[in-house]
Amino acid sequence: MATIDLIVLGMLKQEPRSAYELQKLVEYRNISKWVRISTQSIYKKVIQLEEKGYVKSSIVKEGKMPEKAIYSLTAAGEKEFEDLMEEISESPIHFFLDFNAVIVNLASLPPEAQKTCLSNIEAQVKTLRSELEESLRTKKDVPEIPKTGMAVLQQQLMLAQTIEAWVASLKGN
Repeated sequence: MATIDLIVLGMLKQEPRSAYELQKLVEYRNISKWVRISTQSIYKKVIQLEEKGYVKSSIVKEGKMPEKAIYSLTAAGEKEFEDLMEEISESPIHFFLDFNAVIVNLASLPPEAQKTCLSNIEAQVKTLRSELEESLRTKKDVPEIPKTGMAVLQQQLMLAQTIEAWVASLKGN
C-alpha cells in the first residue's frame, strides 16, 4: 500500500529509526486513526522496503540491550519518497468511512435497530471527537510536533464534528 510506504519512508527521511521506533511514532502521532496501519504492518513494511532497496538496515547494540536493526533511506528510497509524494498528492481524494457500510444498509433493519446503529455511530464519533480535542489540547504547545501534524489533527477534528452533525441530521435531531 503506497500510503504506508510513504509514511514509513517519510519518518525515515527525518532520521534513521528502528521498526519499534517507527511503530511508537505511529502510535504517538495517532496515524492509525486516519490511515490503515498496524504494528505488524510497520515491521513487514520495513522488510519489504529493504528488499526493494529503498531502505538499508544496520545492526546496533546499545549497552546491555539486544541488537536491533536501524533503518535509513537509500538514494532509491529518497527518490521513491518524492515519487510517492507527487503520485499521492495528484490522486483523487477518497474518504473511506467504514460506518458508511452500515448507513447504506439501514433500510434493511427494523426502525428500532436503525436507531440503535445510528446511536452507536454517534457515540463512536463523539468518542473520536473527544480524543482529538484532548490530543490537540495536550500537543498544542509541544515544540517537537510539526505544524503539519497539528494541521492533520485539526482536520480530523473538523471531520469528526461534521460527521457528528450529519449523524444527528440522519437521526432527525
